[in-house]
Amino acid sequence: MRLQKYMAMCGVAARRKCEEIIASGRVSVNGQVITEMGTQVEESDIVLVDGVRIKPEEEKRYILYHKPAGEVTTVSDEKGRETVMDRFRDFPVRLYPVGRLDYDSEGLLLLTNDGELAQRLTHPSCEVDKVYLARVTGNPSNEAIERMRRGVYMEGDERKTYPAEVRVVRDESLFSDILVTIHEGRNRQVRRMFDAVGHKVLLLRRVRFGPLELGSLRRGEWRELDSFEIERLHGL
Repeated sequence: MRLQKYMAMCGVAARRKCEEIIASGRVSVNGQVITEMGTQVEESDIVLVDGVRIKPEEEKRYILYHKPAGEVTTVSDEKGRETVMDRFRDFPVRLYPVGRLDYDSEGLLLLTNDGELAQRLTHPSCEVDKVYLARVTGNPSNEAIERMRRGVYMEGDERKTYPAEVRVVRDESLFSDILVTIHEGRNRQVRRMFDAVGHKVLLLRRVRFGPLELGSLRRGEWRELDSFEIERLHGL
């Protein structure tokens, strides 16, 4: 099979991320560094990533984690900041986050060693719903809410966002709590959408990802998915 697919099966990362790892010269096959896509490998081949041999992992694991603000959603960080993986260093299999939550945001994050599922869930064609609870400054007008529902142009982006579901759940004098449902994954998208209609995000929490609910899980806590949740993910 192709090297990037083999790496995904081994739980290294989603296939697109594996392609980036290959291109950066971090992978060798039978002692030869590989930087081009399309290399074919067999299970008997010796494949190293960053000098460590990888093999297909038989047991797939799925973790729902309440990421707190102040953690980077990467395996490592060049600035030395805390990452979501720091809490899973002793986990029995090598996990990787599915998608990202920005440094200042909190909420539901899925981690797994199932590279094929991670690839599918993060591909734009899958259109997985992501629901965020945003606390924003002031009280967005009905016009601002309708603009977000229809799609807005964000600063630095020439493409309009896809229509979003937007619902006000709390309206106070100085702030509002608003549920926003999107299926895109542009950089800091929800924050930039509110910027586009003149409101700053004070707190942003992802409360749902596809069929998965954050529920009562506290910041920094995690749990494994049950069989029903795993089945629903694979059905997307």
